[in-house]
Amino acid sequence: MSCDDCQDSIFKQKIGRCKTCMWQLTVLSLLGWPLWWYLFSDDISSVESIAMMFFCGAFTGLLSIHLLVLGYRKLNHLE
Repeated sequence: MSCDDCQDSIFKQKIGRCKTCMWQLTVLSLLGWPLWWYLFSDDISSVESIAMMFFCGAFTGLLSIHLLVLGYRKLNHLE
């Protein structure tokens, strides 16, 4: 990783601080969901469709956690 906060080994200290991670997750989410919709929305029970949904859900979920913790830290002046 490129930022100093990501050099820590403690997972809780990384969440909400790494801008590089948040940008990567944003790009992956913005590319993944439309790609899933275009390729797999007609057959949502296929293995490929379910795998793509899990990947996109993981990207979006991790981004949401990053943004929630970032907002919490900003509101409580922990940064």
